[in-house]
Amino acid sequence: MTAPRTTTTFPPPVMEARRWLDSVSFPDDRPLINVSQAAPVEPPHPDMRQAMADAVLGDDSVHLYGPVLGMPALRSELAARTARIYGGEIRAELVAITSGCNQAFAAAISTLCAEGDEVIIPVPWYFNHKMWLDMAGAVAVPLRCEGDMMPDPWDAAKLITPRTRAIVLVTPNNPTGVEYPDDLITAFYDICKSRGIALIVDETYRDFHASTDIPHSLFKKATWDDTLIHLYSFSKAYRLTGHRVGAMITSTARLAEAEKFLDTVAICPNQVGQHAALWGMQNLDQWLGGERDEILTRRAAITDNMQKLKDKGWSLMGLGGYFAYLEHPFAMSSAELAPLMVEQSGILCLPGTMFYPEDNTAGTRELRIAFANLDAAGIATLFDRLAALDLPRR
Repeated sequence: MTAPRTTTTFPPPVMEARRWLDSVSFPDDRPLINVSQAAPVEPPHPDMRQAMADAVLGDDSVHLYGPVLGMPALRSELAARTARIYGGEIRAELVAITSGCNQAFAAAISTLCAEGDEVIIPVPWYFNHKMWLDMAGAVAVPLRCEGDMMPDPWDAAKLITPRTRAIVLVTPNNPTGVEYPDDLITAFYDICKSRGIALIVDETYRDFHASTDIPHSLFKKATWDDTLIHLYSFSKAYRLTGHRVGAMITSTARLAEAEKFLDTVAICPNQVGQHAALWGMQNLDQWLGGERDEILTRRAAITDNMQKLKDKGWSLMGLGGYFAYLEHPFAMSSAELAPLMVEQSGILCLPGTMFYPEDNTAGTRELRIAFANLDAAGIATLFDRLAALDLPRR
């Protein structure tokens, strides 16, 4: 008997890590520092919450099924906003609203892949992408990132086969935080276009990019929608993680195929969340700018506090978005180190082994720190605890 698709992949890593907290107590003078999940823990802006409440109480349509591809007003607003950020022509009919960015990725893959088709993903990879490819019957082909944690487009080109359907980029990257420059993204685009495959660019953390330049110039290219599948999330920008609102921007032909998938798994995106996302884009630009400034302040605090670790053999491999990606100096694998840190240091983070294929040992030396919910003082405390770890070294 053939095993069900869910057995072809691993358990959700964040949920696995949370189980390390079972039966561990944290004294008042050393509370848990949870840097395992890249999600805001504070609620949305008070005015946004009021707008959501007003919609619930005053707009009967929010309690009914809506369009499968999302509210027309939200699609139009996101199209206009994306065009302002990147340039180029982006029409509302090229936008689909989804139940979170993970669903946008799943929908994109459903339009691309049959059983055994291949998708190239840089490693370390975002584990939910790998999990969905496994469950979709597709093959995740790892593209190793070296040194600066940037994928090499020419290495990717060598991995393309007749079964390749797409290359996936996440920038700012999860898990490494690295921000891919325009020329690198463009090189991937050119390769994908010339080989007739899709380029999926996931920019969940775009609003916290360190540069004020456009993230990339792909939307300025003629017929970009034939090659590019752009993914976005409202969750991080507007603290809407519980309301599941994401987006996919691509050709109308692909969206017509994605609509079949989206109608089957959710029928329509969360109506209240869509109202919130629309209100946020129309009213919270200044507030969102402040959120970005705070993330950049915390990013700077990571850089400053790395001095505490450098003489102890640690190194910073990547930094950006919500993430710091560290190489540890210890003899044990990060798969053993991460749960041990819960007990010894009161730190919950994810080991690099969760972001690699099982046969790749690079992750044994790496840890992901999701720092967005720590202020500068909390980051200093985190690094003090990391510096105090006294374990056998490599």
